Amino acid sequence: MEGGVRLRAGASKWDVREKVWDYLEASGLADFPRPVHRRIPNFKGSHQACCSIKELDVFDRACEIKVDPDKPLEGVRLAALQARKTLLVPTPRLRTGLFNRIVPPSGATKEILRICATSQGIKEYSVPVGLDGKARVDLVVVGSVAVSEKGWRIGKGEGYADMEYAMMVSMGAVQADTPVITIVHDCQVVDIAEELLDDHDLTVDYILTPTRTIKTNCKRPKPQGIIWHKVSYEMLEKIPILKSLRYREKQAGKEVALQDEHSDLANANTPAVLNEKAKAENTRPQAAMGSAQIGQHYVESDSLSPRLEGSGMITTVYVGNIPPSVRVSELKCALREFRATPLRLNWQGAQHRAFLDYKDKATAESAVSSLKGLSLGGNTLRVELAKNQRNKGQAEINSQK
Repeated sequence: MEGGVRLRAGASKWDVREKVWDYLEASGLADFPRPVHRRIPNFKGSHQACCSIKELDVFDRACEIKVDPDKPLEGVRLAALQARKTLLVPTPRLRTGLFNRIVPPSGATKEILRICATSQGIKEYSVPVGLDGKARVDLVVVGSVAVSEKGWRIGKGEGYADMEYAMMVSMGAVQADTPVITIVHDCQVVDIAEELLDDHDLTVDYILTPTRTIKTNCKRPKPQGIIWHKVSYEMLEKIPILKSLRYREKQAGKEVALQDEHSDLANANTPAVLNEKAKAENTRPQAAMGSAQIGQHYVESDSLSPRLEGSGMITTVYVGNIPPSVRVSELKCALREFRATPLRLNWQGAQHRAFLDYKDKATAESAVSSLKGLSLGGNTLRVELAKNQRNKGQAEINSQK
């Protein structure tokens, strides 16, 4: 842009971000929330830029639209609701899933729709969409810190928009030709060196500013799915639904080795406890893995936990909505994969449920967080702390002995 943000030769992604943030603040263009640093920046004129989306054919044709929760995109969310389109908004930092669907109350007034488009409305008028929710997104709208007229985009540096898109590809929610739009101020349209881009970076097809609509005709391919070797174990822990997608792709035979997989596996396999558990797994009679796993009770205890009975610290986790076709071995495999192996597993396949015993409440709550969004046999499992810790979960387990 002429006279706006000036970038030095060889500028890094972080240099670009800092220059844009500084310029928005110094020029009086920044808008609430302030300061805009380390955010997808809101700017004066964002609503005007958002309104121009209604003039695009891709918006007119779209039935289901995914819009990021950033403040400068509020006008797009409102336009989608007013046009009676299905509006999907990613959960903050993907902590509790991938999408929430915004569901305005019946007969919502214009004022209620405005509230639904805000961060407050996203909390109050949304329902989660699980991995088995069959989302089919026709249009994707993301925020940006900077973008080039070629469609090359730089976000705030945390990678959530790129990851959200890759996860949608993995879910089958978007196709290669699903349009991507970004909303920015004119000063955020800058020259970005192609060498700054990586294969996981999301590109955009349209740029909407307060004064222009830019069709980028971008030829650079969008991410084709989750690039697992660039995902760290730390990220996997922060984004529970990412674990579910990894497990699903692993079951489909895809390569899902993580960035730090080798060192992680080396650390995980050193404790003698895991060696003992592996031995117990290998020596268990085959009958324990037979037809009794389906439709009947099946109880497995950790042989290294002789003090399980009578311990006042044991906390039970309830797992429900288990499909009839799923075997206990599949659940056990998922528990190991998600690092949520319990002291004892009580399988009740006929009731489509299982109970998992953990050594204390903190471990149980960690397991619930890790298993959130887990899908087996096409169903998203219901995972929560058992309501009656001693009377229901433990009593039922004891009765199976």
